[in-house]
Amino acid sequence: MSLGIRPEGHGEHPSITFYEAIGGHETFVKLVDAFYRGVADDPVLKPMYPEEDLGPAKERLTLFLEQYWGGPTTYSENRGHPRLRMRHMPFHVNPDARDRWLQHMRTAVDELGLAPLHEETLWDYLQRAAHAMVNTFEPTPGTSAP
Repeated sequence: MSLGIRPEGHGEHPSITFYEAIGGHETFVKLVDAFYRGVADDPVLKPMYPEEDLGPAKERLTLFLEQYWGGPTTYSENRGHPRLRMRHMPFHVNPDARDRWLQHMRTAVDELGLAPLHEETLWDYLQRAAHAMVNTFEPTPGTSAP
């Protein structure tokens, strides 16, 4: 995604990507690390991760977000097309799980301290993506919660 931002002193060089505009790799690592701090203690989300160690999940999400926002294409090189809906189908993603995901991601986005336009752009995408991943309206197994 290009926001039409020109790096200072680069004259006619192409616009920089959103990935570059918000700080590149370091920013996405910070976002994902903060997000998974919340997931690690979440009784609904944590069981969805196949690995006991969240490290592989952190790497996948970081690579995906970097690629989506105009960074390296490592995610597709390693894993193929993202196919987000398909990859999330085996998991019980109901509105409760979506809202928990968004709560942890909101905390992570807030920790970045992005410029308002960048924060709004990122948050808008994350909300739309989270809503698109809902694949059931059945309560979370083992709970009486929605």
